[in-house]
Amino acid sequence: MKLNLANFLTLLRIAAIPVVVICFYSPLEYARPIAAILFGVAAVTDMIDGWVARRFGQTSRFGEFLDPVADKLMVAIVLVMLVQAESGWFEDIIAMIIIGREITISALREWMATIGERANVKVDITGKIKTTLQMFGIAFMVYRNDLFGIPIYTIGFVLLVLAAIMTIWSMIVYLRAAWPFIMADENQA
Repeated sequence: MKLNLANFLTLLRIAAIPVVVICFYSPLEYARPIAAILFGVAAVTDMIDGWVARRFGQTSRFGEFLDPVADKLMVAIVLVMLVQAESGWFEDIIAMIIIGREITISALREWMATIGERANVKVDITGKIKTTLQMFGIAFMVYRNDLFGIPIYTIGFVLLVLAAIMTIWSMIVYLRAAWPFIMADENQA
């Protein structure tokens, strides 16, 4: 593995996870806002690392593997923390939808790769919109405190609801793209 800037940013995102967790659970007065800011910075590296890799020719198999792992780890871990800290049935369902979709689509992409059709379920605009809504929603919910009278947690919650809707939509898009291959496999069995 050659460590380039794109891979370094991805590794930095993974390294930020335990720091976000520690801040989130810290009894310090501004711990949650600090955790939210760290989460937000880590989320921005998700956008930057892909651009850096493409712009400067730093794409690699390691980076292609690690980038989605970093994203899914960060989102799943922080969603679980939010559910534990702010649990209500609606938050629980949103977390289940988001985490369940990530598992489903990861398995679908893995299976499509084994049959040589991975390109048919590559990331598209619905997945990018979902990720953006998700990252902002989670960061705002982690921040929790009102800011200048603006209900940050509520805004984050609304963004996360929209992310859950986009999560379902993007999953449908990916499943529709894979459906002919799934059915062809079924017909050959």
